[in-house]
Amino acid sequence: MFQKNDFGSGQGGAAASLWMADASPAPFVDRRDWRAKVRDWAEDVNLVPDLGQNIGSLEWFRGLATCTALCACALALSPGFRPIPAAPEPLLGQKQYQEMRSQMTTPLALGADSGRHMAPTDMVSPLAETPERPQIELSAAIGDGDSFGRALSRAGVSSNDASQVMDLVGNDVKPGKLKAGTRLDIVLGRRPTRNVPRPLDHLAFRARLDLAMELNRVNGVLQVTRIPIKVDATPLRIQGVVGDSLYRSARAAGAPPKSIQSFLRVIAQQIPIEDIRSGDRYDIILDYRRAETGDVEVGDLLYAGLGRTRGKSLDMLKWTNGDRTEWFEASGVGQRRGVLSMPVSGHVSSSYGMRRHPILGYTRMHAGIDFAASYGSPIYAATDGIVEYAGRHGGHGNYVKLRHGGGIATGYAHMSRIAASVGQRVRRGQVIGYVGSTGLSTGPHLHYELYRNGVNINPNSVKFTTVAQLTGKALANFKARLAQLKSLRVGLHTSEPAKVAQAGGVVGATAKGK
Repeated sequence: MFQKNDFGSGQGGAAASLWMADASPAPFVDRRDWRAKVRDWAEDVNLVPDLGQNIGSLEWFRGLATCTALCACALALSPGFRPIPAAPEPLLGQKQYQEMRSQMTTPLALGADSGRHMAPTDMVSPLAETPERPQIELSAAIGDGDSFGRALSRAGVSSNDASQVMDLVGNDVKPGKLKAGTRLDIVLGRRPTRNVPRPLDHLAFRARLDLAMELNRVNGVLQVTRIPIKVDATPLRIQGVVGDSLYRSARAAGAPPKSIQSFLRVIAQQIPIEDIRSGDRYDIILDYRRAETGDVEVGDLLYAGLGRTRGKSLDMLKWTNGDRTEWFEASGVGQRRGVLSMPVSGHVSSSYGMRRHPILGYTRMHAGIDFAASYGSPIYAATDGIVEYAGRHGGHGNYVKLRHGGGIATGYAHMSRIAASVGQRVRRGQVIGYVGSTGLSTGPHLHYELYRNGVNINPNSVKFTTVAQLTGKALANFKARLAQLKSLRVGLHTSEPAKVAQAGGVVGATAKGK
């Protein structure tokens, strides 16, 4: 094999002849026709470049010339805008037109009216006005913050009929007492003319869990019919074993979230929530009403029990003692433990002790706690007591002092307005005034003081405990009620539990949560 051509012009004879044959190229013959030549030329020249690029270049002007030539050819070859002659449609006579209209249907497209209607025949005649429906059946509902009267008015009931309805059902339906979501089945009757509202012919609604009401127009007069509904008011008892969480355990047993929250608040008054351990047994009894129609009402928490694996078990019963409802232990002792409640919604801006007075300019004893709060914020009683003083009090400005018994008293200074009077009995959390900046004050805040036997003490050093003790007949009634509730069996007390459950009832059962 040769790596290169070893033959050259320096060699003679046959070798030189071979070298000359390789060095002289063969003559080129262009065999393309004119169409191919024009196509190749057009591709090389690019007659239709992008006129948005290279503006002003030779290639751009070449493209502009091509565009101008094409537009000129299009205009030259256009047929013009003159109408094309054709034979006109034959005109329909009046009889033919009416016959066509009576046999056609002009549909409505997307709610648009074409303006053409069916022509009258011997069987059809035009009406002076469209007749009204003899009755209108409606279903309305009372919304949040709504009233019975407004719901009737929105449904089209006249003010006169609505007033008659309120008079007829007034003994059973108090204004604003119908629950949101109550359905109103309404039938409005025929009216004599279009200028007056339709009369109310029928109205049906659920007034209470134990009562349904119907109103019907008989001989032009509305009459009311009351339909009593049987209700089982047996409380609902739910028991279970605490797993990782009492809340999840109680939810697994069927307790409503609101009831579990109430249960935890009651237990928290006696022991810290974190002391509840896995294996403790909870016992919840709720006010629970079930109607024969399947509707239910879940009421307040009545009893809260906790059987603890470590420590004392709890039995708490909700009981009304006089005009006050409290939670009492099984022994008849009601107790609320904890520090004084915050007298105002704010943060501590100055603590108890020696400080330099911001106005007087020298150091002296600050005999209370200052709470920074916005002007006009409500001030609450720290605990139950009697108003001992209410009025102007020197550097305190507008000032209220409460006496709580046992030599303990609290003071509230610099109020903008006082909302209590001397001798008034107030309860914990009741508004007694509003934040201001009266007296020796540099800005709106509450100066809060605590007294023991008339001497100022640190407000953070005292914890209040309110105790109520049942005795005599009240204690006997309390223990009887407690025994009655604790004798209830767990779950629903009904012969048709499935029906109540389908209606949205809460089914109580013994369950162990995880």
